[in-house]
Amino acid sequence: QVQLVESGGGLVQPGGSLRLSCAATGFTFSMYFMSWYRQAPGKERVMVVGVFTTGASANYADSVKGRFTASRDNAKSTVYLQMNNLKPEDTAVYYCSTVISGRRYWGQGTQVTVSS
Repeated sequence: QVQLVESGGGLVQPGGSLRLSCAATGFTFSMYFMSWYRQAPGKERVMVVGVFTTGASANYADSVKGRFTASRDNAKSTVYLQMNNLKPEDTAVYYCSTVISGRRYWGQGTQVTVSS
């Protein structure tokens, strides 16, 4: 079955960096658009960025433009989110997601906390 497993979250100081990974199994990863979402405490889940099958990224949220970079390795069935110059407002649970045959799949999420 489809599985998405995020990793790489943690506690980081403002201005620091983290690299999130999302390992996918159960489907032909290279054929599907992938996306990263985040959900801050008490707020709705929002899209951060999407990654086309080619690796090109799209639709960066304005709040992360110039700081976050999404990429993918189709050979490893993994999508990444490089996060630089992190700010306290980036604190959230980060999820990767894809849609297959009209159904959206989510990983379990990874917590990112930006605090001094």
